[in-house]
Amino acid sequence: MVFSECEHLVGHGLHGFTGNSCTGGIIDSTGSITMGFSINYVGCVSRHIPTHSNAAYEHAYVQGVDCQRKIMARIAVTDGMAEAAVEILRNAGHEVDLDPQDLNGFDAVVIRSATKMTASAIAAAPTLKLIGRAGVGVDNIDLDAATKAGILVCNTPGSSTQSVAELTIGHLLASTRHIPKADRDLRDGKWTKKALKGTELSGKRIGFIGFGRIAQGVGHIASSIGMELHAYDPYLPDAVALEQNCHLHPDVEDVFRHCTHIAIHCNLTDETHHLVNEHTLSLMPGIGADGIACGNHLVSCARGGIVNEDDALKALENGTLSSCALDVFENEPETTHPILYHPNFHGTPHIGAATHEAQARIGLEMANLLIAFFNGDTPKSVVNKRILE
Repeated sequence: MVFSECEHLVGHGLHGFTGNSCTGGIIDSTGSITMGFSINYVGCVSRHIPTHSNAAYEHAYVQGVDCQRKIMARIAVTDGMAEAAVEILRNAGHEVDLDPQDLNGFDAVVIRSATKMTASAIAAAPTLKLIGRAGVGVDNIDLDAATKAGILVCNTPGSSTQSVAELTIGHLLASTRHIPKADRDLRDGKWTKKALKGTELSGKRIGFIGFGRIAQGVGHIASSIGMELHAYDPYLPDAVALEQNCHLHPDVEDVFRHCTHIAIHCNLTDETHHLVNEHTLSLMPGIGADGIACGNHLVSCARGGIVNEDDALKALENGTLSSCALDVFENEPETTHPILYHPNFHGTPHIGAATHEAQARIGLEMANLLIAFFNGDTPKSVVNKRILE
């Protein structure tokens, strides 16, 4: 009976079985063994477990034979994950818990912006080997604590680029054409057509604080509309800016001086905290490159805390800013700042990556990253690279 079960498994891509105790693996299209198994005298199949994970077992059945399968890793998902990505992980032999009560005993955790991996949270999860940030920003993770604990921190930097770029453009268009106010007035029974004269984006200068993937995506759309691109990014090679037809400035204040439209696309760090403040906003010219008095407009789809919300409100009140649009806030989700109620402000609740397409890509990228890691490979998107030294 055991031998016949082995024959059945061999017919489904397994090999290397001999006698009553045998080992084998699934052979991929290149002839490589992608997953190992062992079968003992009662016909139990076990997947070999890589060194990255803790040994655990679950029962399965092969042709009616009770089998015990080694689970490769226990993965906690705290803020949701695309269903297809969860299925990929489970099909690869991992246990995925979508509602973990705590992180103790898990090999990896997948988080978004809602979960805060503080030093104390990391200390309470001694079995963790990887923190996966489903998204880009890692300001909600104590990187020093993770590195000291030997935990790899990885993110999915490219998956949400298009979605966040499109939202940024949406906020720019909504601001300059007064779409939120027009909608409110119309719902209140007011036909305020004459008071809603806006300005075009074409012929205006847009200044990027940070010019990485997302900002370059915004720049591609903005330049096609007819905007002139400017940026401050001390980490960006000149050649990249040149390739994107973007004027790269050595001083962040120069960007504010030149541009009537500012888009924030940098990480939140000690250096960038409240970088957008009363002083930098006061430098904005209010007149476009085309000579049109278009006012000054601020959009941030990056991280809360880069924009000083008190100063932004003051700039709206005194007319320095004509509009302010934020997708991110200093205190999330308990956002109660009075800027929310200014008529020239509009906001969204951190929805930059909240599209079906982005979430599917993020989930797939994270699933592949986790599978690679627990197969013994080093993921490409390691954030705390010091841990690899």
